[in-house]
Amino acid sequence: MKYIVMLGDGMADYPIESLGGRTPLQAAKKPNIDRLAKYGEMGMVKTVPDGMKPGSDVANLAAMGYDPQSCYTGRSPLEAVSIGIQMNDTDVAFRCNLVTLSDEPEYADKTMVDYSSGEITTEEAAQLIQAVDQAFRTEDILFYPGISYRHCMIWHKGPVGLDLTPPHDISDRKVTGYLPGNPVILDLMRRSYQILKDHPVNQARIARGLNPANSIWLWGEGTRPGVTRFEAAYGVKGSVISAVDLIKGIGLCAGMKVIEVEGATGNIDTNFRGKGQAALDTLLEGQDLVYIHVEAPDECGHHGDLEGKIRSIELIDSEIVGPLLEGLEKAGEPYSILVMPDHPTPIAIKTHIADPIPYLLYRSGQETESGADTYNEVTAAASGRFEAEGYRLMEKLLGRQP
Repeated sequence: MKYIVMLGDGMADYPIESLGGRTPLQAAKKPNIDRLAKYGEMGMVKTVPDGMKPGSDVANLAAMGYDPQSCYTGRSPLEAVSIGIQMNDTDVAFRCNLVTLSDEPEYADKTMVDYSSGEITTEEAAQLIQAVDQAFRTEDILFYPGISYRHCMIWHKGPVGLDLTPPHDISDRKVTGYLPGNPVILDLMRRSYQILKDHPVNQARIARGLNPANSIWLWGEGTRPGVTRFEAAYGVKGSVISAVDLIKGIGLCAGMKVIEVEGATGNIDTNFRGKGQAALDTLLEGQDLVYIHVEAPDECGHHGDLEGKIRSIELIDSEIVGPLLEGLEKAGEPYSILVMPDHPTPIAIKTHIADPIPYLLYRSGQETESGADTYNEVTAAASGRFEAEGYRLMEKLLGRQP
């Protein structure tokens, strides 16, 4: 038996008036997933425990079979692992976004124009992070480049429990009420604006009509992660496919095989078909489970891009799910597939919420009429099934609980 988790980051949503009260999952044309819904099991699952923030870190840990309440140490340490940073027990990692702020003279009066600096290229971002590191590096504080707008700061013997605000939670808002209380963090962010606003990379971006990456924004701090190996926990060999450092980091911490896919971007221009082919290849080459993470629906949700969110769901269906399952069937491989988001990212508010999300579980050769002919928030809720602890879905996928 081969096992698949198809994770569409942020796919779930609220009903939208322009869609006639439907959600993007209801509006999207997804015949392959809907076929699974007709003969599989649907329900709702809580991936974000009470008292925890609805980040992709917490929710993906749960979807990957880990109880966030027992193993979560912060978001940025997971990304640091993916970047290749060796953390000591006393190190604290921070996510360092390159963001676009408005140009008011006072930092506190600025608005969060774009948390991703127009999806700045990795090559441009590396030059900006190098400038920041040169300006701020000390024996205790160091900056490391990542992918696009996502980077990392390490603070030796740094503070934790700072309650820092993710920049994607405050799109189009003034930053006044969301600035960090820690004076060192705030000072770094303020001073970074002076370093970055006139940097040649940003001047070139402005000349091309693009958003400049004119400030860093620090958040998501945490210590070295404490995730146990996936094979030891579940007895199967797993692979992870994602364009996002966070998800790669979880996979690496779990001892899973992390597969790089050419053209995987973490946005709607990602190589959907390449991810599907990589998933098929790793399963046919001997891996038992593959965790396919697609960031595009979440990014579209953060940007309020309804058309893009619907399109990304359709591409997950046509370019990943359909070809992957067809390939397994041709190879004579029985399979179980779990389709789910990690959390909702509603278009209306452009950020994550902790609401339960719809899941779909299908096992080849064990088809039963579900009574529904499509997968979405409404049909999943109508099933009456509810899993209060999201990490237990992995046991269900592996057939270890009914």
